Amino acid sequence: MTSELADTPDGYRRSSVEEFSLADGRRYSWSGCLQPLRGCDSTSDAPKSRGVHTVTNPIRSVARDAVRSRAWKATSRWIRGTERWNRLEDEFDGSYVKAEVVVYFGDRSSKFYQLEQWIPVLEELHKTHRVVLVMRKGSALLRTLETTHLPVVFKRKFDPLHTFYHANNFKLALYVNNGMTNFQSLAFAPMVHVHVNHGESDKLSMVSNQSKSYDKVFVAGDAAIERHRRALIDFDESALVKVGRPQLDIERPVELEPSNARTIMYAPTWEGENESNNYTSVDLFGPQIIEAALQIPNARVIYKPHPRVEKSKDPAMTEANARILDLLEAANESISDESKQHQVLMQGDILAMFNAVDLLITDISSVGLDFLYLHPEKPLALTDRRDDTVVLNAEAPISRATPIIDRSTVDRLNQMFQAMLSEDSAAEARRDLRRHYFGDGGKGTSTVLFTEAVSKLISARSAVLEHFHTDDSINAESEDEASGE
Repeated sequence: MTSELADTPDGYRRSSVEEFSLADGRRYSWSGCLQPLRGCDSTSDAPKSRGVHTVTNPIRSVARDAVRSRAWKATSRWIRGTERWNRLEDEFDGSYVKAEVVVYFGDRSSKFYQLEQWIPVLEELHKTHRVVLVMRKGSALLRTLETTHLPVVFKRKFDPLHTFYHANNFKLALYVNNGMTNFQSLAFAPMVHVHVNHGESDKLSMVSNQSKSYDKVFVAGDAAIERHRRALIDFDESALVKVGRPQLDIERPVELEPSNARTIMYAPTWEGENESNNYTSVDLFGPQIIEAALQIPNARVIYKPHPRVEKSKDPAMTEANARILDLLEAANESISDESKQHQVLMQGDILAMFNAVDLLITDISSVGLDFLYLHPEKPLALTDRRDDTVVLNAEAPISRATPIIDRSTVDRLNQMFQAMLSEDSAAEARRDLRRHYFGDGGKGTSTVLFTEAVSKLISARSAVLEHFHTDDSINAESEDEASGE
């Protein structure tokens, strides 16, 4: 039998006859075999009629298995993702931008928190000096679009980034971290490059030798200058500009309702990326701190750890965190008044909670200094996992005006907390330290200092650019990741 052939959408020709016979006398059932092919496999799983041999298309089987494979699915996702980032790069190409200040962010969304805290400050700056956010990773771009209405540009690769820079008249660039791709932006000479960091603390990680790469480094105050002086060699301190902590001047919606009970917050940091940057108290003192706070009459306890505490893979951290959660849950069983119940707040803006806090217990991190800036009149206690008060006082000046929780005091925490709530003898010392860390002036002063510093640098750079000429040659590595994520 000669079968009739029909064209198919995939460009092959398929037989329209379902059964046929060959010279061997056997009858065959046609099961999708494509016409040009020979020797179709007769191993189909389909039911066979008596005396009928079913043949299948081996290439179709191979193709079907291929598109179902993990490798193909990953490749397909990559192709779709690349197309998506290409569309976004076209949409946010920067042709609409008229700005003086570039805010550069080269990392993925996992580090977006470093930029996010600056967004309200940048929105305020935008009223005086037009700002554009330059993103290098798609995931961070998407987070940015959800967060702000500031102009946003998406430049995944080096050459488009510098083409964009050369096509505009930018005067200044801000960097909120020391990301590796910062150096691709730093290669553009006409702008003045300013590092602003994303917090203020006495952690070792707050100072980097990379500070030497920027024209200016904005710091909070004298404490930060001393920190750079101790940590760096051959560093030009004239690059440091004191601007306070403008992120803390922003009004925030309340995230912790006030209570008739006294509010004690325990806000520990995480364990850091290595031992030298490990300042957490969770594994050593966490449960004891909570137990002591729960014994304070007419008090509610708020547990607000760093978000990475909850995700820690360290067994001691995991065990201590679980113990803290159990303690608070058990204590709440006897409290009917919701406003007095103890709370676990793993997420949320801690700065929006400070107004309701009467006593803060924290580690060496930005949390204690932020609390000092906003509420120098309120007591706080610090932990020291290394049991070395002399070194702690030298490296973290704030510790000179706070009780210290270490192995020598952990058994007397209840008395410590009681005394801090009833008789705060360190209030004046904290006010002096606030000036040391952030300078004079109350809330709002930092925003003024920040804006004035930016204006001064833009003015100076504009004057220099009147006599400065550059070509399009760029002395920098143009190799970079093609991934948009």
